[in-house]
Amino acid sequence: MGSKSDYDIVVIGSGPGGYVGAIRAAQLGLKVAVVERDHPGGVCLNIGCIPSKALIHQAGIFAGIKDLEAMGLTVDRSRLDYAAVFRKSRAAADRLSKGVQGLLAKNKVDFIPGTGTILRPGQVSVNGKQTLGCTNILVATGSRCKDIGGFKVDEKRVLSSTGLLMLEKLPKSILILGGGAIGVEFAYVMNAFGVEVDLVEMMPQLLPLEDAEVVAILTREFHKRGMRIATATKAAGMTDKGALIEVALEGQTRTTVAVEKVLVAVGRTPNTEGLGLESAGVVLEKGFVKVGDYYQTAAPGIYAVGDIVPTPLLAHVASKEAEIAVEHMAGHPCPRRIDPLSIPGAVYSEPQVASFGYTEEKAKAAGLSYSKASFPYRGTGKSVAVERPEGMVKILTDSVTKEIIGAHIVGADATELIHELLLARTAELLPEDIAAMIHAHPTLSEAVMEAMRASEGWAIHI
Repeated sequence: MGSKSDYDIVVIGSGPGGYVGAIRAAQLGLKVAVVERDHPGGVCLNIGCIPSKALIHQAGIFAGIKDLEAMGLTVDRSRLDYAAVFRKSRAAADRLSKGVQGLLAKNKVDFIPGTGTILRPGQVSVNGKQTLGCTNILVATGSRCKDIGGFKVDEKRVLSSTGLLMLEKLPKSILILGGGAIGVEFAYVMNAFGVEVDLVEMMPQLLPLEDAEVVAILTREFHKRGMRIATATKAAGMTDKGALIEVALEGQTRTTVAVEKVLVAVGRTPNTEGLGLESAGVVLEKGFVKVGDYYQTAAPGIYAVGDIVPTPLLAHVASKEAEIAVEHMAGHPCPRRIDPLSIPGAVYSEPQVASFGYTEEKAKAAGLSYSKASFPYRGTGKSVAVERPEGMVKILTDSVTKEIIGAHIVGADATELIHELLLARTAELLPEDIAAMIHAHPTLSEAVMEAMRASEGWAIHI
Protein backbone atom coordinates (compact mmCIF):
# COMPACT_ATOMS: atom_id res chain seq x y z
CA MET A 1 0.00 0.00 0.00
CA GLY A 2 1.13 3.53 -0.75
CA SER A 3 0.85 6.70 1.24
CA LYS A 4 -0.06 10.30 0.48
CA SER A 5 3.62 11.12 0.07
CA ASP A 6 4.39 8.61 -2.70
CA TYR A 7 4.15 11.12 -5.55
CA ASP A 8 3.23 14.70 -6.32
CA ILE A 9 1.56 13.53 -9.55
CA VAL A 10 0.46 10.14 -10.85
CA VAL A 11 -0.21 10.13 -14.58
CA ILE A 12 -2.49 7.49 -16.04
CA GLY A 13 -1.50 6.93 -19.68
CA SER A 14 1.78 7.59 -21.48
CA GLY A 15 0.64 8.97 -24.83
CA PRO A 16 1.47 12.50 -26.06
CA GLY A 17 -0.54 13.92 -23.17
CA GLY A 18 0.72 11.63 -20.43
CA TYR A 19 4.43 11.43 -21.12
CA VAL A 20 4.79 15.14 -22.01
CA GLY A 21 2.89 16.13 -18.86
CA ALA A 22 5.04 13.80 -16.76
CA ILE A 23 8.31 15.18 -18.12
CA ARG A 24 7.16 18.80 -17.75
CA ALA A 25 6.12 18.11 -14.15
CA ALA A 26 9.50 16.56 -13.41
CA GLN A 27 11.21 19.64 -14.89
CA LEU A 28 9.28 21.70 -12.36
CA GLY A 29 10.70 19.63 -9.51
CA LEU A 30 7.73 17.35 -8.86
CA LYS A 31 7.95 13.64 -8.10
CA VAL A 32 6.07 11.82 -10.85
CA ALA A 33 4.94 8.32 -11.80
CA VAL A 34 3.35 7.18 -15.06
CA VAL A 35 1.04 4.17 -15.11
CA GLU A 36 0.69 2.57 -18.56
CA ARG A 37 -1.14 -0.63 -19.51
CA ASP A 38 0.45 -0.89 -22.96
CA HIS A 39 3.56 0.47 -24.68
CA PRO A 40 5.08 3.86 -23.85
CA GLY A 41 3.93 6.54 -26.26
CA GLY A 42 0.28 5.55 -26.45
CA VAL A 43 -1.73 5.26 -29.66
CA CYS A 44 0.13 8.07 -31.43
CA LEU A 45 3.58 6.54 -31.33
CA ASN A 46 2.58 2.87 -31.51
CA ILE A 47 -0.52 2.54 -33.70
CA GLY A 48 -1.27 6.05 -34.91
CA CYS A 49 0.63 9.16 -35.94
CA ILE A 50 4.12 7.72 -36.25
CA PRO A 51 3.62 4.38 -38.06
CA SER A 52 1.03 5.97 -40.37
CA LYS A 53 3.50 8.71 -41.32
CA ALA A 54 6.13 6.05 -41.95
CA LEU A 55 3.70 4.37 -44.36
CA ILE A 56 2.93 7.71 -46.00
CA HIS A 57 6.65 8.30 -46.53
CA GLN A 58 7.10 4.88 -48.11
CA ALA A 59 3.99 5.43 -50.25
CA GLY A 60 5.49 8.66 -51.55
CA ILE A 61 8.69 6.89 -52.53
CA PHE A 62 6.74 4.16 -54.35
CA ALA A 63 4.52 6.70 -56.10
CA GLY A 64 7.70 8.43 -57.29
CA ILE A 65 8.49 5.49 -59.55
CA LYS A 66 6.68 7.27 -62.38
CA ASP A 67 9.20 10.10 -62.05
CA LEU A 68 12.06 7.61 -62.40
CA GLU A 69 10.37 6.09 -65.43
CA ALA A 70 10.11 9.55 -66.98
CA MET A 71 13.92 9.65 -66.80
CA GLY A 72 14.15 6.42 -68.80
CA LEU A 73 14.57 3.97 -65.93
CA THR A 74 12.66 0.69 -65.81
CA VAL A 75 11.26 -0.37 -62.45
CA ASP A 76 9.53 -3.69 -61.80
CA ARG A 77 6.63 -2.67 -59.56
CA SER A 78 5.45 -6.26 -59.23
CA ARG A 79 8.37 -6.96 -56.89
CA LEU A 80 6.99 -4.68 -54.16
CA ASP A 81 7.34 -6.40 -50.79
CA TYR A 82 4.71 -4.68 -48.65
CA ALA A 83 5.77 -6.73 -45.63
CA ALA A 84 9.05 -4.79 -45.74
CA VAL A 85 7.07 -1.53 -45.78
CA PHE A 86 5.15 -2.75 -42.72
CA ARG A 87 8.37 -3.67 -40.92
CA LYS A 88 9.79 -0.19 -41.51
CA SER A 89 6.69 1.42 -40.01
CA ARG A 90 6.93 -0.82 -36.94
CA ALA A 91 10.64 -0.08 -36.56
CA ALA A 92 9.89 3.66 -36.46
CA ALA A 93 7.17 3.13 -33.86
CA ASP A 94 9.32 0.84 -31.71
CA ARG A 95 12.27 3.21 -31.82
CA LEU A 96 10.22 6.18 -30.66
CA SER A 97 8.36 4.17 -28.01
CA LYS A 98 11.71 3.18 -26.52
CA GLY A 99 12.75 6.82 -26.83
CA VAL A 100 9.79 7.89 -24.69
CA GLN A 101 10.75 5.37 -22.01
CA GLY A 102 14.29 6.73 -22.12
CA LEU A 103 13.07 10.32 -21.76
CA LEU A 104 10.98 9.37 -18.73
CA ALA A 105 13.95 7.65 -17.11
CA LYS A 106 16.23 10.60 -17.92
CA ASN A 107 13.81 12.90 -16.11
CA LYS A 108 13.52 10.51 -13.16
CA VAL A 109 9.87 9.70 -13.83
CA ASP A 110 8.85 6.27 -12.52
CA PHE A 111 7.29 4.13 -15.26
CA ILE A 112 4.88 1.60 -13.77
CA PRO A 113 3.40 -1.00 -16.17
CA GLY A 114 -0.23 -1.87 -15.45
CA THR A 115 -3.80 -0.63 -15.53
CA GLY A 116 -4.41 2.43 -13.42
CA THR A 117 -7.72 2.96 -11.62
CA ILE A 118 -8.67 5.91 -9.42
CA LEU A 119 -9.82 4.73 -6.01
CA ARG A 120 -10.47 8.25 -4.78
CA PRO A 121 -8.77 11.64 -5.18
CA GLY A 122 -5.16 11.08 -4.16
CA GLN A 123 -5.10 7.30 -4.66
CA VAL A 124 -4.46 5.25 -7.80
CA SER A 125 -4.59 1.46 -7.90
CA VAL A 126 -2.33 -0.46 -10.32
CA ASN A 127 -3.83 -3.79 -11.42
CA GLY A 128 -5.78 -3.87 -8.16
CA LYS A 129 -2.60 -4.93 -6.33
CA GLN A 130 -0.59 -1.76 -5.71
CA THR A 131 -1.87 1.59 -4.44
CA LEU A 132 -0.05 4.83 -5.21
CA GLY A 133 -0.63 7.84 -2.99
CA CYS A 134 -0.36 11.26 -4.62
CA THR A 135 -1.31 14.91 -4.42
CA ASN A 136 -2.63 15.15 -7.98
CA ILE A 137 -3.74 12.78 -10.72
CA LEU A 138 -3.47 13.47 -14.44
CA VAL A 139 -5.70 11.27 -16.58
CA ALA A 140 -4.50 10.98 -20.20
CA THR A 141 -5.91 7.67 -21.40
CA GLY A 142 -6.61 8.66 -25.00
CA SER A 143 -9.18 7.17 -27.34
CA ARG A 144 -9.94 4.17 -29.54
CA CYS A 145 -11.51 3.64 -32.93
CA LYS A 146 -15.27 4.20 -33.01
CA ASP A 147 -17.62 1.40 -34.06
CA ILE A 148 -20.51 1.94 -36.44
CA GLY A 149 -23.60 -0.21 -36.82
CA GLY A 150 -23.50 -2.88 -39.49
CA PHE A 151 -19.70 -2.89 -39.77
CA LYS A 152 -18.28 -4.95 -36.93
CA VAL A 153 -14.51 -4.67 -36.89
CA ASP A 154 -12.80 -8.07 -36.93
CA GLU A 155 -9.36 -6.78 -38.08
CA LYS A 156 -9.40 -9.36 -40.85
CA ARG A 157 -11.82 -8.08 -43.45
CA VAL A 158 -13.35 -5.10 -41.63
CA LEU A 159 -10.45 -3.07 -40.26
CA SER A 160 -9.90 -0.25 -37.82
CA SER A 161 -6.96 2.07 -38.40
CA THR A 162 -4.96 -0.25 -36.13
CA GLY A 163 -5.80 -3.25 -38.29
CA LEU A 164 -4.80 -1.43 -41.46
CA LEU A 165 -1.47 -0.40 -39.94
CA MET A 166 -0.81 -4.05 -39.10
CA LEU A 167 -1.43 -5.35 -42.63
CA GLU A 168 1.53 -7.20 -44.08
CA LYS A 169 -0.15 -7.89 -47.41
CA LEU A 170 -2.02 -5.40 -49.54
CA PRO A 171 -5.61 -6.06 -50.62
CA LYS A 172 -6.57 -5.51 -54.24
CA SER A 173 -9.40 -3.19 -53.20
CA ILE A 174 -10.61 -1.34 -50.13
CA LEU A 175 -13.61 0.77 -49.14
CA ILE A 176 -12.81 3.49 -46.61
CA LEU A 177 -15.72 4.69 -44.50
CA GLY A 178 -14.99 8.21 -43.32
CA GLY A 179 -13.38 11.07 -45.22
CA GLY A 180 -11.77 12.80 -42.25
CA ALA A 181 -8.01 13.06 -41.74
CA ILE A 182 -7.53 9.34 -41.00
CA GLY A 183 -9.60 8.18 -43.95
CA VAL A 184 -7.96 10.62 -46.37
CA GLU A 185 -4.43 9.68 -45.29
CA PHE A 186 -5.05 5.96 -45.62
CA ALA A 187 -6.81 6.50 -48.95
CA TYR A 188 -3.63 8.16 -50.22
CA VAL A 189 -1.40 5.36 -48.90
CA MET A 190 -3.48 2.53 -50.34
CA ASN A 191 -3.89 4.26 -53.70
CA ALA A 192 -0.17 5.02 -53.93
CA PHE A 193 0.61 1.32 -53.48
CA GLY A 194 -1.81 0.36 -56.25
CA VAL A 195 -4.90 -0.63 -54.24
CA GLU A 196 -8.29 0.27 -55.74
CA VAL A 197 -9.81 2.79 -53.32
CA ASP A 198 -13.42 3.82 -52.70
CA LEU A 199 -13.71 6.66 -50.17
CA VAL A 200 -17.12 7.38 -48.63
CA GLU A 201 -18.06 10.40 -46.49
CA MET A 202 -21.48 11.26 -45.04
CA MET A 203 -20.88 15.02 -45.14
CA PRO A 204 -20.99 17.06 -48.37
CA GLN A 205 -17.17 17.17 -48.67
CA LEU A 206 -14.08 15.29 -47.61
CA LEU A 207 -12.34 16.77 -44.55
CA PRO A 208 -15.59 18.39 -43.37
CA LEU A 209 -13.81 20.77 -40.98
CA GLU A 210 -11.51 22.21 -43.65
CA ASP A 211 -12.02 25.11 -46.03
CA ALA A 212 -14.16 24.18 -49.06
CA GLU A 213 -11.77 25.67 -51.65
CA VAL A 214 -8.86 23.75 -50.17
CA VAL A 215 -10.80 20.49 -50.11
CA ALA A 216 -11.85 21.00 -53.74
CA ILE A 217 -8.18 20.95 -54.77
CA LEU A 218 -7.48 17.84 -52.70
CA THR A 219 -10.55 16.08 -54.11
CA ARG A 220 -9.55 16.92 -57.68
CA GLU A 221 -6.09 15.47 -57.12
CA PHE A 222 -7.54 12.31 -55.57
CA HIS A 223 -9.79 11.87 -58.61
CA LYS A 224 -6.74 12.25 -60.88
CA ARG A 225 -5.09 9.42 -58.98
CA GLY A 226 -8.02 7.13 -59.74
CA MET A 227 -9.79 7.10 -56.39
CA ARG A 228 -13.57 6.84 -56.38
CA ILE A 229 -15.06 9.35 -53.96
CA ALA A 230 -18.65 9.49 -52.74
CA THR A 231 -19.65 12.38 -50.47
CA ALA A 232 -23.07 12.99 -48.90
CA THR A 233 -23.25 9.21 -48.88
CA LYS A 234 -23.96 6.70 -46.12
CA ALA A 235 -22.85 3.08 -45.94
CA ALA A 236 -26.06 1.19 -45.18
CA GLY A 237 -24.66 -2.28 -44.55
CA MET A 238 -22.53 -5.07 -45.94
CA THR A 239 -23.01 -8.58 -47.27
CA ASP A 240 -20.45 -11.38 -47.46
CA LYS A 241 -19.90 -12.36 -51.08
CA GLY A 242 -17.17 -14.95 -50.65
CA ALA A 243 -13.81 -13.36 -51.41
CA LEU A 244 -15.42 -9.93 -51.49
CA ILE A 245 -17.58 -7.76 -49.23
CA GLU A 246 -20.50 -6.04 -50.90
CA VAL A 247 -21.32 -2.69 -49.30
CA ALA A 248 -24.64 -0.93 -49.88
CA LEU A 249 -24.37 2.84 -50.24
CA GLU A 250 -27.13 5.40 -49.83
CA GLY A 251 -26.46 8.73 -51.47
CA GLN A 252 -27.86 10.62 -54.40
CA THR A 253 -28.30 7.25 -56.02
CA ARG A 254 -28.27 3.99 -54.08
CA THR A 255 -25.53 1.64 -55.26
CA THR A 256 -23.21 -1.11 -54.10
CA VAL A 257 -19.44 -1.54 -54.02
CA ALA A 258 -17.64 -4.89 -53.82
CA VAL A 259 -14.19 -4.86 -52.16
CA GLU A 260 -11.74 -7.16 -50.41
CA LYS A 261 -11.53 -5.07 -47.24
CA VAL A 262 -13.35 -2.26 -45.46
CA LEU A 263 -11.65 0.34 -43.28
CA VAL A 264 -13.84 1.99 -40.63
CA ALA A 265 -12.43 5.49 -40.05
CA VAL A 266 -15.41 7.42 -38.73
CA GLY A 267 -13.98 8.89 -35.55
CA ARG A 268 -12.76 7.89 -32.11
CA THR A 269 -14.26 7.10 -28.70
CA PRO A 270 -12.71 8.42 -25.44
CA ASN A 271 -11.22 5.83 -23.08
CA THR A 272 -13.04 6.88 -19.91
CA GLU A 273 -14.62 3.58 -18.85
CA GLY A 274 -13.28 1.51 -15.97
CA LEU A 275 -11.07 4.25 -14.55
CA GLY A 276 -13.17 5.04 -11.48
CA LEU A 277 -13.71 8.59 -12.69
CA GLU A 278 -17.36 9.09 -11.74
CA SER A 279 -17.04 7.38 -8.37
CA ALA A 280 -14.16 9.78 -7.64
CA GLY A 281 -16.39 12.77 -8.41
CA VAL A 282 -15.35 13.46 -12.01
CA VAL A 283 -18.21 14.62 -14.25
CA LEU A 284 -18.63 12.98 -17.68
CA GLU A 285 -20.73 14.26 -20.56
CA LYS A 286 -21.30 11.95 -23.54
CA GLY A 287 -18.24 9.96 -22.47
CA PHE A 288 -15.94 13.00 -22.30
CA VAL A 289 -14.56 14.54 -19.10
CA LYS A 290 -15.75 18.05 -18.24
CA VAL A 291 -12.78 20.26 -17.33
CA GLY A 292 -12.05 23.84 -16.31
CA ASP A 293 -9.64 26.42 -17.69
CA TYR A 294 -6.59 24.47 -16.50
CA TYR A 295 -8.04 21.02 -17.34
CA GLN A 296 -9.02 20.39 -13.73
CA THR A 297 -12.09 18.20 -13.19
CA ALA A 298 -14.87 18.52 -10.62
CA ALA A 299 -12.90 16.19 -8.33
CA PRO A 300 -10.15 17.86 -6.24
CA GLY A 301 -6.66 17.13 -7.50
CA ILE A 302 -7.79 15.26 -10.62
CA TYR A 303 -7.02 16.69 -14.07
CA ALA A 304 -7.80 15.31 -17.53
CA VAL A 305 -6.28 16.06 -20.95
CA GLY A 306 -6.17 14.83 -24.52
CA ASP A 307 -8.73 12.72 -26.32
CA ILE A 308 -10.86 12.21 -23.20
CA VAL A 309 -11.81 15.91 -23.00
CA PRO A 310 -14.03 17.68 -25.57
CA THR A 311 -11.25 19.39 -27.50
CA PRO A 312 -9.74 18.46 -30.89
CA LEU A 313 -8.43 14.88 -30.83
CA LEU A 314 -4.87 15.75 -31.83
CA ALA A 315 -1.57 14.66 -30.30
CA HIS A 316 -0.18 18.19 -30.12
CA VAL A 317 -3.33 19.38 -28.37
CA ALA A 318 -2.96 16.65 -25.75
CA SER A 319 0.67 17.61 -25.16
CA LYS A 320 -0.07 21.30 -24.68
CA GLU A 321 -3.06 20.61 -22.45
CA ALA A 322 -0.86 18.39 -20.26
CA GLU A 323 1.78 21.10 -19.96
CA ILE A 324 -0.86 23.60 -18.83
CA ALA A 325 -2.37 21.11 -16.37
CA VAL A 326 0.87 20.19 -14.60
CA GLU A 327 2.09 23.79 -14.54
CA HIS A 328 -1.17 24.69 -12.81
CA MET A 329 -0.66 21.85 -10.32
CA ALA A 330 2.84 23.14 -9.61
CA GLY A 331 1.72 26.74 -9.17
CA HIS A 332 3.82 27.72 -12.17
CA PRO A 333 2.61 30.62 -14.36
CA CYS A 334 0.65 29.14 -17.26
CA PRO A 335 -1.97 30.16 -19.79
CA ARG A 336 -5.59 29.17 -19.54
CA ARG A 337 -6.97 26.51 -21.88
CA ILE A 338 -5.72 26.46 -25.47
CA ASP A 339 -7.19 29.02 -27.87
CA PRO A 340 -9.03 26.81 -30.39
CA LEU A 341 -8.31 29.29 -33.18
CA SER A 342 -4.57 28.75 -32.67
CA ILE A 343 -4.59 24.98 -33.05
CA PRO A 344 -2.95 23.84 -36.29
CA GLY A 345 -4.55 20.96 -38.15
CA ALA A 346 -2.53 18.77 -40.49
CA VAL A 347 -3.44 16.07 -43.00
CA TYR A 348 -0.47 14.19 -44.45
CA SER A 349 -1.89 13.07 -47.76
CA GLU A 350 -0.55 14.14 -51.14
CA PRO A 351 -1.30 16.98 -51.50
CA GLN A 352 -1.04 17.88 -47.82
CA VAL A 353 -3.63 20.04 -46.07
CA ALA A 354 -2.95 22.33 -43.11
CA SER A 355 -4.93 25.06 -41.40
CA PHE A 356 -5.85 27.01 -38.29
CA GLY A 357 -8.55 29.44 -37.27
CA TYR A 358 -11.73 30.27 -39.15
CA THR A 359 -12.77 28.80 -42.46
CA GLU A 360 -14.90 31.02 -44.67
CA GLU A 361 -17.93 28.94 -43.75
CA LYS A 362 -17.33 29.39 -40.01
CA ALA A 363 -16.52 33.09 -40.37
CA LYS A 364 -19.81 33.66 -42.17
CA ALA A 365 -21.71 31.64 -39.57
CA ALA A 366 -20.12 33.76 -36.81
CA GLY A 367 -21.15 36.96 -38.58
CA LEU A 368 -17.56 38.14 -38.96
CA SER A 369 -16.53 40.83 -41.41
CA TYR A 370 -13.46 39.44 -43.14
CA SER A 371 -11.30 39.71 -46.24
CA LYS A 372 -9.67 36.81 -48.03
CA ALA A 373 -6.63 36.48 -50.22
CA SER A 374 -4.98 33.51 -51.87
CA PHE A 375 -2.01 32.59 -53.99
CA PRO A 376 -1.62 29.47 -56.16
CA TYR A 377 1.38 27.20 -55.68
CA ARG A 378 2.05 27.25 -59.43
CA GLY A 379 2.96 30.93 -59.06
CA THR A 380 6.16 29.95 -57.23
CA GLY A 381 9.19 28.75 -59.14
CA LYS A 382 9.98 26.03 -56.60
CA SER A 383 6.62 24.27 -57.00
CA VAL A 384 7.08 24.08 -60.76
CA ALA A 385 10.72 22.99 -60.45
CA VAL A 386 9.86 20.09 -58.12
CA GLU A 387 6.72 19.19 -60.11
CA ARG A 388 4.31 19.98 -57.28
CA PRO A 389 2.35 22.92 -58.75
CA GLU A 390 -1.08 21.94 -57.41
CA GLY A 391 -1.91 23.87 -54.29
CA MET A 392 -2.88 27.15 -52.70
CA VAL A 393 -2.23 29.38 -49.70
CA LYS A 394 -5.35 31.15 -48.46
CA ILE A 395 -5.65 33.61 -45.60
CA LEU A 396 -8.59 35.31 -43.91
CA THR A 397 -8.11 38.65 -42.16
CA ASP A 398 -10.38 40.85 -40.08
CA SER A 399 -11.76 43.56 -42.38
CA VAL A 400 -11.08 46.32 -39.85
CA THR A 401 -7.97 45.34 -37.87
CA LYS A 402 -6.36 43.21 -40.64
CA GLU A 403 -5.48 40.60 -38.02
CA ILE A 404 -5.11 37.05 -39.34
CA ILE A 405 -8.18 35.03 -38.29
CA GLY A 406 -7.61 31.93 -40.41
CA ALA A 407 -5.10 30.32 -42.76
CA HIS A 408 -5.43 27.33 -45.08
CA ILE A 409 -2.84 25.61 -47.23
CA VAL A 410 -3.15 22.69 -49.63
CA GLY A 411 -0.08 21.42 -51.45
CA ALA A 412 3.44 20.10 -50.96
CA ASP A 413 4.80 20.60 -47.41
CA ALA A 414 1.64 22.42 -46.30
CA THR A 415 1.99 20.89 -42.83
CA GLU A 416 5.35 22.64 -42.42
CA LEU A 417 4.45 25.95 -44.09
CA ILE A 418 1.40 26.57 -41.87
CA HIS A 419 3.58 27.45 -38.89
CA GLU A 420 4.93 30.68 -40.38
CA LEU A 421 1.35 31.93 -40.56
CA LEU A 422 0.50 30.62 -37.11
CA LEU A 423 3.56 32.31 -35.63
CA ALA A 424 2.50 35.54 -37.30
CA ARG A 425 -0.95 35.29 -35.74
CA THR A 426 0.49 34.43 -32.33
CA ALA A 427 2.91 37.37 -32.50
CA GLU A 428 0.06 39.63 -33.68
CA LEU A 429 1.82 40.40 -36.95
CA LEU A 430 -0.19 41.78 -39.86
CA PRO A 431 -0.08 40.65 -43.52
CA GLU A 432 2.08 43.67 -44.36
CA ASP A 433 4.79 42.40 -42.01
CA ILE A 434 5.16 39.07 -43.82
CA ALA A 435 4.59 40.63 -47.24
CA ALA A 436 7.63 42.86 -46.73
CA MET A 437 9.86 40.15 -45.23
CA ILE A 438 12.50 38.64 -47.53
CA HIS A 439 11.85 34.98 -48.32
CA ALA A 440 14.54 32.81 -49.88
CA HIS A 441 14.11 32.03 -53.56
CA PRO A 442 13.14 29.54 -54.75
CA THR A 443 11.06 28.17 -51.88
CA LEU A 444 7.49 27.08 -51.39
CA SER A 445 7.27 29.58 -48.54
CA GLU A 446 7.24 32.31 -51.16
CA ALA A 447 3.58 31.33 -51.67
CA VAL A 448 2.95 32.46 -48.09
CA MET A 449 4.66 35.77 -48.78
CA GLU A 450 2.72 36.26 -52.02
CA ALA A 451 -0.60 35.45 -50.31
CA MET A 452 0.16 38.16 -47.79
CA ARG A 453 1.04 40.54 -50.60
CA ALA A 454 -2.23 39.63 -52.31
CA SER A 455 -3.97 40.57 -49.06
CA GLU A 456 -2.28 43.97 -49.33
CA GLY A 457 -3.12 44.26 -53.02
CA TRP A 458 0.34 43.89 -54.53
CA ALA A 459 1.16 40.23 -55.25
CA ILE A 460 3.94 40.09 -57.81
CA HIS A 461 3.72 36.63 -59.40
CA ILE A 462 0.03 36.41 -60.26
